[in-house]
This record gives sequence, C-alpha cells and structure tokens, in this order.
Amino acid sequence: MKIVIQRVKEASVTIEGQVKGQIQQGLLLLVGVAPEDSQEDVDYAVRKISHMRIFSDENDKMNLSVQDIGGQVLSISQFTLYADTKKGNRPAFTGAAKPDMATALYDQFNKQLAEFVPVQTGEFGADMKLALINDGPVTIILDTKNR
Repeated sequence: MKIVIQRVKEASVTIEGQVKGQIQQGLLLLVGVAPEDSQEDVDYAVRKISHMRIFSDENDKMNLSVQDIGGQVLSISQFTLYADTKKGNRPAFTGAAKPDMATALYDQFNKQLAEFVPVQTGEFGADMKLALINDGPVTIILDTKNR
C-alpha cells in the first residue's frame, strides 16, 4: 500500500455536487493498493498512521498523534499512486490492484482505522473533488513495502 498522509485543518470530499465526507483537524489520506498487498499491509498502515506523531504539542514539537488531539481522518481511494510514468506521456496504472481486491483492502483499512479515530471516506471508483486546508504543510508518504 502507498498512502499519502496530509495533516489538515479541515478537508472534504464532494461527489456529483454532494459532500460525501468532511472532517475538521486531522489527516487526509490518499490510499493506493497494489496487487501484492495483504492484511499484513493493512495492519502495518493502521498501526503507523494511528500512532504517527505529527501534531504539535504545547511546546510546538511534533509529538502528538491524531488520536492524541481527538482528530479525524478523511480516507480517499487513490489508484493513481501506482502510476508508471517510465514510457511516453500517458501514465499506466497496471501497478494498481484490480478493483475487487483494492476495494476489499481499502474497506478493511478504513474499518480498522476507525477503531482508533473517526473515519470519513469518499466512494471507491467515483470522480471525487477534494478540498483541504493543509496544516504546516505536513505531507508524508507511507509505503508499506518499505518497513
């Protein structure tokens, strides 16, 4: 799994003109699934993200997790994280998992993450419009294959 983690003041996702999910302070996650990903990758990602200390404490040090601040998560499926741009000018997305597998792991990831912090989502496969106020900015890329 590849996950782009953005610390946000607020974020929302709109589908066909309707707000599907929105959060206040917390994390916006762009989540990509590869064919070789498994439950082990989901477990690792949930553990890392729920405990990642990227929010400031009273001394302005990044020492607090999204749980510590009572934050929320907006999780968005993002197969384009597996774009292959080596040949030509049109990216290939053959490195992304097929929709049935990707949906199952993405749903499991959100379910497990919701055990630690409130989670809002977009809609897998939909044309989504994201709005966010990035905080910092703090943007981190988590690749579950690089442990």
